[in-house]
Amino acid sequence: MTEVSTIQLNLGDKAPDFHLPRDGGGDVRLADFAGKVLVVYFYPKDDTTACTTESISFTALASEFHKAGVVILGVSPDSVKSHDKFVKKHALSVPLASDEEKTMAIAYGVWREKSMYGRTYMGVVRSTFLIGADGRIARIWDKVKVAGHVEDVLAAAKEL
Repeated sequence: MTEVSTIQLNLGDKAPDFHLPRDGGGDVRLADFAGKVLVVYFYPKDDTTACTTESISFTALASEFHKAGVVILGVSPDSVKSHDKFVKKHALSVPLASDEEKTMAIAYGVWREKSMYGRTYMGVVRSTFLIGADGRIARIWDKVKVAGHVEDVLAAAKEL
């Protein structure tokens, strides 16, 4: 059984390290982004309505993030195979990391108890982290509502 996240990151904290497989093969680690501004968005599940909308929105503004010198990484507990299908189906351009063991979700404090229709269960709380070029947390969005979120993240990233 996967443990619940008791970690709470704060602004200025060093971003927790990670090393995960990613869509398309290969892997991704925090060190790959050293000296760059990084947006990490955690989402619960590939190909669900809100998660699809969020990923398509990040893809739609990817060139704006790139112009601002910002890289984007999506993370969910889905498998690489699931990510590959998700990317292909929706023509996504942002890399997606597979956190099947929930190690990154726990380290970032987003693997928590959730409830829906009176049922409680463990899952990823939709959250986004803006990590500065110094490797420290510059901004945290917790319990994200998708509408307008990507634009907010882009505006904050441009301020760094």
